[in-house]
Amino acid sequence: MKLMERVKAPTPKFFRVLRNAGLVMAAAGAAILASPVSLPAAIVTIGGYFTVGGSVLGAISQATVEGEGSTTKSKGINGESG
Repeated sequence: MKLMERVKAPTPKFFRVLRNAGLVMAAAGAAILASPVSLPAAIVTIGGYFTVGGSVLGAISQATVEGEGSTTKSKGINGESG
């Protein structure tokens, strides 16, 4: 499956919730970084971490899709069902 197919495919409910949480984190971080007042360096650093973390969380969650056999048990290392 190509990347564009994965992004356009339906996302499971759990990962939609994570994607939305990532968007909120990224927006909060961007708001901290773009604030018009001087903030301490630690808060600006945390804002940067929130922006990056939220962006990564949103991107990974959007690219997650259900597999063809997602309702079956996963197989172990040796192919034994576990």
